[in-house]
Amino acid sequence: MVKIISRGSGNNLLVRIQLIGAVIFAAVLPFVFRSLSLGDLYIYSSSTLTFVGVLTSILFGTWLFRNIGSFPGVKASAYALPSFSIVFGGMLIIFVLGRLPYDRLLLAAGYGITLAWFYGVQITFPSRVAIIGTLPGSALDITSPAFEIVPLARPDGPLPAVDLVAADLRSDLSDEWENCLARYALAGLPVYHSKYLMESLTGRVELQHLSENNFGSLSPVTAFVQIKHIIDALVAMIAGLFLLPILLLIALAVLLTSSGPALFKQVRIGYRGKPFTVYKFRTMRKENPAGDARSAAITRPADNRVTRFGRFLRTTRLDELPQIINIIRGEMSWIGPRPEAEVLSNWYQQEIPYYAYRHIVRPGITGWAQVCQGHVSTIDEVKEKLNYDFYYIKNFSPWLDILIGAKTLQIMLTGFGSK
Repeated sequence: MVKIISRGSGNNLLVRIQLIGAVIFAAVLPFVFRSLSLGDLYIYSSSTLTFVGVLTSILFGTWLFRNIGSFPGVKASAYALPSFSIVFGGMLIIFVLGRLPYDRLLLAAGYGITLAWFYGVQITFPSRVAIIGTLPGSALDITSPAFEIVPLARPDGPLPAVDLVAADLRSDLSDEWENCLARYALAGLPVYHSKYLMESLTGRVELQHLSENNFGSLSPVTAFVQIKHIIDALVAMIAGLFLLPILLLIALAVLLTSSGPALFKQVRIGYRGKPFTVYKFRTMRKENPAGDARSAAITRPADNRVTRFGRFLRTTRLDELPQIINIIRGEMSWIGPRPEAEVLSNWYQQEIPYYAYRHIVRPGITGWAQVCQGHVSTIDEVKEKLNYDFYYIKNFSPWLDILIGAKTLQIMLTGFGSK
């Protein structure tokens, strides 16, 4: 993963300032003041154990914050909140379930001061625009306020005033340009293959033909697949118990606002191309489609089949909650490529090369394509969605899952991409 950082921004120094400041102001000073005020300075005191918990949370939170910030389309400062909420929330669970003595005030102060310090430093020392130099024939077809693209016209001359260089390393470069790239690398100037850099900037893996894309590199890490499957099932069972009253209320509201069953069932294509039945709250009026099954399976913008309450469920994504059943049964994950209806999947496989490769991981309730692109209906949109799906598979990791989870919460509040 390429993190676009301008050499003048002092990003590593900025993170050190954030980390050291958080340790001092959110962990050390509150612990000293609290312990002195309570006269509670022995090793197994609640204050001491909380100090260790806060310090551990700051270290792991910073680590998580940096890993999430390495993905495209991410404004790092926006993800300080989910990063530290996850680790401080996990620390609270450890204290409660482990029946360990802890100081609520100290833990809350550590969480609040850490967030305030990270955001304050980010606002005070914003990063400047990064400059990317491109070789002839290696142009990047993308624009962003985060960076500026500057063509490099000649291989001779001094080191260019750029932060990194993009070059098509698979093309036949002249001897002059090859010597120039070697000189850049030796001088400490990062040089990246332009196609790989495009993936890092756009969050998509462009597909042209099989020999070019090395699908072996797109296979997910087996160990993480198994761990994720276990975590998915455990979280689904716990969430199912807590959400059961809400699920029953939504089901009742669906029954009262339109005729038909509360649940919508549809055969979709899942893990390794196997069909399964997906469950959702019904959001459309139950009617016999006038056209063919393929047209009926596509939800279009302002679709008049969607009920008023169904529109609310779609906007907030609450209609997806019954898929907890599919997760417990091992058919789905919380995060992954969205499963398509069987009739649509068969159509896409005929029209789009490599479409079936998206089934190499379990489908999810939410995914990278959903948070970046939203709902799709046309073949061109599906092709673009496939690029996002392959990016997710290629960069399959807990960090990307956490980022998708954070983006999903934002989308549930804004309604992005719903139809």
